[in-house]
Amino acid sequence: MAYFKDADEVYATIGKLFEDLAEDDELAPKFRKANTIVQYQYREPESQITVKLIEGEDGQVDCGETTLEPEVVMTMDADTAHRFWLGQVNVTVALARGQMKAKGPVAKILKLVPLVKPVFPRYRQQLEETGRGDLLEAS
Repeated sequence: MAYFKDADEVYATIGKLFEDLAEDDELAPKFRKANTIVQYQYREPESQITVKLIEGEDGQVDCGETTLEPEVVMTMDADTAHRFWLGQVNVTVALARGQMKAKGPVAKILKLVPLVKPVFPRYRQQLEETGRGDLLEAS
């Protein structure tokens, strides 16, 4: 069974995580060093989150439609994204197995991977605080 029943649930959990990170004084500047715009296209349920990571500019997170032009596009099931933010998915393995697909400059994608480890406990905490502990049990 899928973790999320619709796109709104994806935006309320994963989208909120990105929005919080865009405002984070410590992590946001590190992510912006990637100097790219990343779009996460999810299946089951269909949803997309676009994140602007440009050094020296404010972060921007668009859930759903966007006017941003992504340079990097990551495609996966929403369930895979959820498990990734819980620290349960190895990006290299997921790409090799086709569970994740990446389009765009691979170097920029790989630059982001080491930055996400401190985000895993934050996502867990966010789920607990927003009453979505059910998503922790299901994983």
